[in-house]
Amino acid sequence: MSYSLIFTTAFAVALVAGLLVKFWLASRQVRHVARHRGAVPAAFEHTISLAAHQKAADYTIAKARFGLVEMAWSTALLLGWTLLGGLDVLNKLLLGWLGGGMVQQLALLAAFAAIGGLLELPFTLWQTFRLEERFGFNKMTLRLWLADTLKSTALGAAIGLPIAALILWLMGAAGTTWWLWAWAVWMGFNLLGMLVYPTFIAPLFNKFKPLDDPTLKERVTALMKRCGFAAKGLFVMDGSTRSAHANAYFTGFGASKRVVFYDTLLRQLDAAEVEAVLAHELGHFKHRHIVKRLVAMFALSLAGFALLGWVSTQAWFYTGLGVQPNMAATAPNDALALLLFMLAVPVFGFFVAPLPARLSRKHEFEADAYAVAQTSGADLSAALLKLYQDNASTLTPDPVFVKFYYSHPPASERLARMTAA
Repeated sequence: MSYSLIFTTAFAVALVAGLLVKFWLASRQVRHVARHRGAVPAAFEHTISLAAHQKAADYTIAKARFGLVEMAWSTALLLGWTLLGGLDVLNKLLLGWLGGGMVQQLALLAAFAAIGGLLELPFTLWQTFRLEERFGFNKMTLRLWLADTLKSTALGAAIGLPIAALILWLMGAAGTTWWLWAWAVWMGFNLLGMLVYPTFIAPLFNKFKPLDDPTLKERVTALMKRCGFAAKGLFVMDGSTRSAHANAYFTGFGASKRVVFYDTLLRQLDAAEVEAVLAHELGHFKHRHIVKRLVAMFALSLAGFALLGWVSTQAWFYTGLGVQPNMAATAPNDALALLLFMLAVPVFGFFVAPLPARLSRKHEFEADAYAVAQTSGADLSAALLKLYQDNASTLTPDPVFVKFYYSHPPASERLARMTAA
């Protein structure tokens, strides 16, 4: 049996197995949530109404069922691009039109992104204007959605194409260790993005204004000083122009760090509860969760680039995924290698997804514990309950689904830990 056939078989088996597991997990989630829809869990019966509990259940089930359809479509597209020869056809069409070289490779990347975006567009529109609209979360108009889409596309092209061109050039000019140089460029780009995003990119999509509530500002400033944390500013973002979901987050890196509150969050929580939520976010910094995740990203991306550097030289990697590699010396395979690698890695990586999810839940528990030590546990519990309710997060998720997918622990587990503490 040839290496190409072995790889094709492994890819097909992993794809089918992953799809079956995803369908099984989603089905478990739907059944479990539906089974507990009729009554509020005992731990929440005095704080969550039956109507709110049932809305969360219906929202969770609707999202899961929508996800099943989207999953089937994404799998069909993946098969179409790979084993059914879609990427091979696109590559040959562009070769015939543009010949080999950098222009053809960039055109291949751009065409793949454009076609993929168009094919997934109906699901994006349905999720925003039907699913989120049905449960009262969508606040976007079609005009705003179009503006965001155009800005995202233009920004992606302006940033992505030069980075892609540089990596493609390194693949062809830097010898056998090109992947190490490409990894350094990619990491530098990510770090630079963390620096410039708060000041230059985020304001293209949302309006930010300094926090002007004097009482809240005083509490937040005192908390940050007490925790030894400094930020460039406290800002309120107009999240309500797009969604009713609420959030707060830190953004930036080094001296450019900012604290950002959604305006929806400030409307839903009182000052003490906002302080408790911020203390939770500070807990992530105190426990160096951000640094640990950056280090993990650096290590995984280095391993990924090294693997890409090897498989890009193997003919079976291309033929095993339904693509005939370019044979002419004037037509490199670098863009093909990048696309095939991005398509194949998630298929095999799906089976280790529970590991980072488990680590993330551990970090959330640690951040909760830090917040309880710095502020009131009762305030944090009340804030979390409001956020779970306002975001229609189910209180009764399936335990297996949680272990596989959830980056945050379910409300029952988080509140039980706080009560014990």
